[in-house]
Formats: sequence, structure tokens, C-alpha cells
Amino acid sequence: MARDKPEAAAEAEAAPELSYREQLDFLNPIAQPLASRKLTRKLLKCIRKATKQKQVRRGVKEVQKFINKGEKGITVLAGDTLPIDVYCHIPIMCEDRSLPYAYVPSKTDLGAAAGSKRPTCVIMIKPHEDYQEAYDECLEEVSALPMPL
Repeated sequence: MARDKPEAAAEAEAAPELSYREQLDFLNPIAQPLASRKLTRKLLKCIRKATKQKQVRRGVKEVQKFINKGEKGITVLAGDTLPIDVYCHIPIMCEDRSLPYAYVPSKTDLGAAAGSKRPTCVIMIKPHEDYQEAYDECLEEVSALPMPL
């Protein structure tokens, strides 16, 4: 009755990574504004840099708490999270406080960028001088995305 963990890990690694276009098939209807492939890469890279500096808020409860406290940053949401009710209030909170936010196609990629093995549906990137240039570039592009009606 013992489990073979190495075999399961090997199977998970052997599974092909979904491309950006394939990930779009799993999006929620509320995933607007959606980051382009290029912006998604930039956001995930910025999240990796922010994680090294411990400047990331991860998860719905933590992000919601710090938005309510008035913390500034870019909010990145996963577009493939189900049920939508888990995090559908976060974009409204961001709009009320004029915080920029964007959706990326995959919660698995979002969690991996934050240095976690678990998928994550919401991350807030806080500004920091060590990656300020990448942060400003992401902030400019996310702010330029068309907001949903």
C-alpha cells in the first residue's frame, strides 16, 4: 500500500507545459483585462524578482487584507480559477482604490513564479528599488490595458 512518489513526480514533470494559446481555452468569463503573452512573461519575471525581496502578497485573504489597508502595488489574478466567486471581488476593490490589475492565463504559472509548488489565484507585487525598472515597465503596461465595462 506504499505510494511511489518518485514515479508520480516523474509523470508530473513529463506532462507537457501548456502554451499561452492553449491556456486561453481555460479562461473565466470575467478575466478582463487579460495580459498579452509578452506582458504575462514580464509580470511573471517581476513576480520572481519581488519574491526574492519578499515584496509579494500571495493569496486572496492576504491580498484583500492589504488592499483594505491601503497598500499600493500591481495585482495579478489568474484567469483559470474556478469557482469565480472565490476572487471576483478583488478587481472591484482594486478599481475602488485605483490600483492596477491584470489577469494572466494560468494559476499554476502564477504560483510557480512566486516560488510555490501550489497554484495561486491572486498576487500583489509591491514596488521595491531592487527591481524598480521592471516594476515600472509592468505598471505602465498594466495601466494601459483597457478596463472592462
